[in-house]
Amino acid sequence: MNEIFDEALIARNRSRAWAQRAQGADFLLELTARELADRLSIVERRFDKAVELFGGTGLTAEAALATGKIADLERVETDAALLAGTAGSVTNFESVPLAPQSVNLILSPLSLHLTNDTPGMLIQMRRALKPDGLLLAAIPGAGTLAELRDVLLAAETEIYGGASPRVVPFADIRDIGALMQRSGFALPVIDEESFTVRYDHIFALMRDLKAMGMGNPLIGRSRRPVSRRFFMRAAELYAERYADPDGRIRATFSIVFVSGWAPHESQQKPLKPGSAKMRLADALDPNRSVPTTARESKD
Repeated sequence: MNEIFDEALIARNRSRAWAQRAQGADFLLELTARELADRLSIVERRFDKAVELFGGTGLTAEAALATGKIADLERVETDAALLAGTAGSVTNFESVPLAPQSVNLILSPLSLHLTNDTPGMLIQMRRALKPDGLLLAAIPGAGTLAELRDVLLAAETEIYGGASPRVVPFADIRDIGALMQRSGFALPVIDEESFTVRYDHIFALMRDLKAMGMGNPLIGRSRRPVSRRFFMRAAELYAERYADPDGRIRATFSIVFVSGWAPHESQQKPLKPGSAKMRLADALDPNRSVPTTARESKD
């Protein structure tokens, strides 16, 4: 497996962000926590044992507990300081330190995109879930920080004649869906929401990213110091390409929300081959008349 992320640097970035946390800089985690809690609240079940994996600020754990759907919750983090006195354990960023079939619910907010072995992490999560246990995850998807990626690439190419990776790669929603199936999750549900955040300039955006622990952790990142000219040119390009009429720039965050269940015999199963009552070609034929019963049922 070719590693693309520096795991030790990810842990340091997260710890530094927590130690130097700035008010309002965790807006993305707050938004994600709210969305995951909303999805949890509509599940008609109560979970005896839940775990928040690498939630950073603990906002997701807090929001999930507020739904009343969880009896007990622990947190898993890369640094004891991030636990902030809550019950939990510390481990490295690429492991799930849970016994097989030991929990009913796993919450994973904004961390899976930084794992070198994402399929392996998903398999670990699925194994840790009891049968019919639930995974709820939020993963930054393709399109996230597309504007920043574009202007940094353009500025570096223009000034230095070449470019190095400065924004992490983000997976497409279809790839994430395929990973869920490969990892053995049943009944996966995946949707994506895009959020636009506006800033006065590129430096305010980069300051927020650092405060969220989202500094560049790529192993292939350039170690060469860049000049002030590089950042000023990137700021100019950002303003030229992605500014609103009032001069403020836009930053896109596309979040893929994922749910999947550990397999259980009580879950719905796909029909066996040959058991369908209608040929697929007939179902897709636009000229085929729809039976009255089917039309009434739909209405």
